[in-house]
Parts: sequence; structure tokens; C-alpha cells
Amino acid sequence: MKLDELIEHLDYKDLVNFKNVEISGISYNSKTTKKGDIFVCLTGEYTDGHKYAQDAINNGAAALLTEHKVDTDKKIPQVIVNSTRHKIADIADRFYSSPSRGLNLIGITGTNGKTTVTHLIQKIFEQNDQKCALIGTLGYKLSSNGEYRDAKHTTPQAPELQATLRMIKDVEKIDNVVMEVSSHALEQNRVGGCCFDGAVFTNLTQDHLDYHITMENYFEAKALLFKRLQEGAYAVINMDDEYAEKFLSIVPEGVRKYTYGVKKTSDVMAKDIQFSLNGAEFKLVTKYGEYPVNLHMNGMFSVYNVLAAIAAAIASGIDLKVALKALENVKGVAGRFEVVAKKPLVIVDYAHTPDGLENVLKSAREITPKDGKLICLFGCGGDRDATKRPKMGAIAEKIADKIVITSDNPRSEDPQQIITDIIAGLKSVNPEKVTVEPDRGHAIALLKNIAENNDVVVIAGKGHEDYQILKDRTIHFDDREEARKVFEASVI
Repeated sequence: MKLDELIEHLDYKDLVNFKNVEISGISYNSKTTKKGDIFVCLTGEYTDGHKYAQDAINNGAAALLTEHKVDTDKKIPQVIVNSTRHKIADIADRFYSSPSRGLNLIGITGTNGKTTVTHLIQKIFEQNDQKCALIGTLGYKLSSNGEYRDAKHTTPQAPELQATLRMIKDVEKIDNVVMEVSSHALEQNRVGGCCFDGAVFTNLTQDHLDYHITMENYFEAKALLFKRLQEGAYAVINMDDEYAEKFLSIVPEGVRKYTYGVKKTSDVMAKDIQFSLNGAEFKLVTKYGEYPVNLHMNGMFSVYNVLAAIAAAIASGIDLKVALKALENVKGVAGRFEVVAKKPLVIVDYAHTPDGLENVLKSAREITPKDGKLICLFGCGGDRDATKRPKMGAIAEKIADKIVITSDNPRSEDPQQIITDIIAGLKSVNPEKVTVEPDRGHAIALLKNIAENNDVVVIAGKGHEDYQILKDRTIHFDDREEARKVFEASVI
């Protein structure tokens, strides 16, 4: 593609050394820049891409997208814009010929539940004999039975995202895509240019405040997904969430609205909910009728996730009975309330926010035998919102009978300081109830001595992750593997 075609509709400030060169790709990492790329000088929290423009040119960059003129040893074209972080999405969409406009693209946003809801919607489409690709935390996959392909973020950077959408459409011949959309991706415009046919809101609770600073900023980032919906699209909103009315109020005119919930009157509701070791049961209430639902998944959060998926299915014109058949066949999602051993019952979950931890512990309490204890092992990530640490400590102390406080992904922080922050939320550090072990592997091994056969153990925070990020390196670490080693006699 010629440079003038690439920037034809771009709102740029200035052109320097303009020549109508051929652009063969988009890069923002000078180390991976190839001949013919336009190199985008991204400015971020830790680095400034303008410093690496010369390195990109040395590797073959044919043009630069910058926020100011850069001195280089070659007079290659420089397209100057106000924000490279926002404009990279525009040129990526243009370069890949707006692939989302040829797809049925559904975006899922919220603090918790995004991964599960995307998987459920993918299953529903497949039950309806329609191919559906998925993009999210675990990578992307072209079918529910397919393998994940690696992704670096919940929502990839714009060039990778647009390239993936184009591949899904043209190479794989798939017309439906369901995608997790994080607040970072929305605020940083990584999904700029994407035309969403539907958007689903799961919930909004404290997370990422190290980045967004306030809950209002966090809401505004999530709200962008709904504000950008075009006429004929649909919005699915969790009515029981305290931000529901705010989300409903910013949905543009001409966009169809669907609501779901348990407490407040909604288009899709669950009543008479019951939990057992086998899963959740409830009565689904919709304007199309009432249906009994039997899930293999457990917990109130699973009920909400299923309701969100059902509402999206209805909005997509899929028969309700088809949707229910798909959902009742789902066994679960990797690292989400995943049972890895039976005696004691050991559950691994990705919960890493106050609300997420509270939800998973309440769900685990529902299935804890009367003569058993609920035990929670968790930590908090380093270089992330520190204000949630004492809150999570208080939640674990309140709901669980025993807690084991350990490391999560400490990153550059001292693990002991993170643990101290968690302990600050406890009323008491009674050794009969609280165990502290900074080494996560050793902490999980200690469960062998703490948990008895009738107990329920929740290992929270990392879920599906198979690595741990330390100060100086990243190591292989999987909660599920570690738990299976400890409780090998009762592994499922």
C-alpha cells in the first residue's frame, strides 16, 4: 500500500520529507521492524518509541509515524500526529482494509467474567452451526475445540488485532468473532477502527486503579465500547451492577438494549437458583417463556455469565433452546473455578480483584460440607493497584475459615511488602487461621497439612497462567500442576 493511501483519512499535523513510498507492514518495536514497514513511535509508561526511530530505520523502516520531528540519518517520510498511540489503530484498520466491517464482531467488557462469557458465546454460535473465533486473555482460537494461539495482552495491539481479524475473515472463512475488550485497550484505542455489532457489559468493580486512578476513569474507559456502537448494533447490560444505569444512559440512539440479572427486573433473569457439587440449577425467565437450566458450572458468577451469553444469543437472533443446549454442555473454562482434586475439593480460579475473590469464595462456601472448612490461598500482583490488597485480605478473612497468604506475580516489588499490605486488612493474624508463606510453590505444598478430605480449597489469583513473574525473571509455574502434585491421590 502506498503511503498516501495509508494516511488518506488520517488527521495528521504535518508531513516531513514526504515521498510516496510503498508500505508493506506496521511495526512499533524497532527490533522486529522489517524492510518497508512504517514504524510507529509509541509513547508509553516506561519508554518512548521516538528514541528507537533510528534503530527502526536501520532495520528497513520506510516511514515513521511520530508525535514530533525526529532527527535521523536518512530523510525518510515522517507523518506527525497528536497521538501515535491513538493513530496506530487508524492506520492498522486502513492497512488491513477494515476487516471488522465484514465480520459479526461482539465485544465483551467488564472487570470479571469476560473470558468465560466469550467462551460461552462461541459455544452457542457453534451449536447454531456457525463458526465463531475468539480473541482474549488466553490468546485466540478459531473454534471451541481448537488450540489457543498466543496473545500478549487481553486485547492485542491494533496491528496484530487487525491482522488477526483479516486472517479470520479471509483465510479461515469465519464470519463471527467474540472478543474480550479490556479497559486498557479501549483507553489506548487498541480497538480503534473496530466496528462492533454487539457489546456486553459484565460488571465494574475495583481493578487497574494503578492505571486508571479513579473508578470514574475506569468507567469512562469501559464506556467507550458502548458509546461507539452504531445504529442496528446491540448492547447487553448487567442490571444488577451499580453502574448499569450509567451504561444504559450512554448507549447511542438506534442501538438495541438487552438487560440481564437476578435481583432487578431484566429481559433475561434467573430465579430459584440452587447450587450443588454438580453445578448450578435455576429457572430462566424471558419474554419468550420460562425454562429449567442445569449447568455443570458452579457459583453465582457463573449464573451471571450464562445470563450474559443468553442475552447476547437472543440479540444475535439465535434460538433460545439452541443456546441453552450449548450452555448445559459446557464443563467450564480453564482456570475459572476449575476443580483439580476431589479430596479435599481443590478449586483453581483467576480471581485477582476484591469482587472476584469475594464471588469465588462465596460460591465455594455454597458447596463446602457442614463438617468441612473453606481454605483460601491467594496473593496480589506487584506493580499493580496496591489499594486492593488489604481489601482482599479482609474478604478472605471474613469468608474463609483458614487463609494462606503468598506471592502472586510480585514483579519488581518485594513479595514481603505485598504480603504486609494484604495483612493490613486483617483483624487478626491468628496462626490457627492465617498462614504466611511467600514462596507460592511452598505455600501450595503446605495445604497438604492444612486441608482435610472434607474441606474445600480455593487457590486464587493466577488461574490459567503457567508462569510467575519475579523481579529478575519469569519462571514456569502453574497452580493446577502444583496442586495436582500435592493432592495426587484425588486428582480428577
